[in-house]
Amino acid sequence: MALINTSSGAGAQATEPDARNVDARVYVNGKFVPRAEATVSVFDAGYVCGDGVWEGVRIVRGRVIALDAHLDRLFEGARSIAMDIGMSRDQVREIIRATFEANAIDDGGHARLMVTRGVKTTPNQDPRTVLGAPTVVCVAERKVVSVQAKQRGLKLFTSTFRCSTPDVFDLRLNSHSRLNLIQALIQALQAGADEALMLDTQGFVSSCNSTNFFVVRGDQLWTSSGRACFNGITRATVIRLAREAGIEVVEGDFTLAQAYGGDEAFVTGTLAGITPVSHLDGRPYTRRTLTERLDALYNRYLQQPDA
Repeated sequence: MALINTSSGAGAQATEPDARNVDARVYVNGKFVPRAEATVSVFDAGYVCGDGVWEGVRIVRGRVIALDAHLDRLFEGARSIAMDIGMSRDQVREIIRATFEANAIDDGGHARLMVTRGVKTTPNQDPRTVLGAPTVVCVAERKVVSVQAKQRGLKLFTSTFRCSTPDVFDLRLNSHSRLNLIQALIQALQAGADEALMLDTQGFVSSCNSTNFFVVRGDQLWTSSGRACFNGITRATVIRLAREAGIEVVEGDFTLAQAYGGDEAFVTGTLAGITPVSHLDGRPYTRRTLTERLDALYNRYLQQPDA
């Protein structure tokens, strides 16, 4: 089977296909190997039980966007699960840079850095059975967001699967464990949507399965309290840019009915930035005024030297 970046033309991760990704060189524990040879052990903690953390980063005109913020989140996540990455921030930074360079990508690219607890003596949960150093993998691909998919907007479906609270599973931890989010997405796809909107355990709007959700009501921009949603770096940037532009941002609990009553909606993520929402549970959003304004502000931010 050919390993190629294909696109469904739908969803928040929709990108244009690029055949060059077949020949991608992948960083695996200190070496660059052809994509088809990039493997880890079946005893790896990440494979066995999703024990690890990861980051996805975007490169624009030679600059990795918000890299320091991504490194902050990576190392904080590793500390929270008592995992020593075994290298410094500068070393991780160099791995990301070198992986883009090994694939001749300086624009229109995305890399995913994955760190797991490492190879275990036996497939179980106990971190004491790890044999040695963590497993570190970095995959860089050419990914350009599908213009048609972004113009069309996303259809969201409200899943019955809930975002967990921090006492169950803290979504601010960028962990490899994603099964409930995958279940939510499957439910949305089966309903004919592109992505799932998820509520928290109290029934308030929280997050989508892979992106952060915003709704516009009048001149106000609403997003969740952050208690049970991703610690989105693009989310934080959009909130900051909105406030700097004089747009009122409301961070707090709101209901699905209030989301239905919004004038427009969008989601945020590292790869696509801001993606409009066209429908929520079959209900259309016909306005994109503030969404387009924020999208312009975000694209201007991407061109700044210190982005």
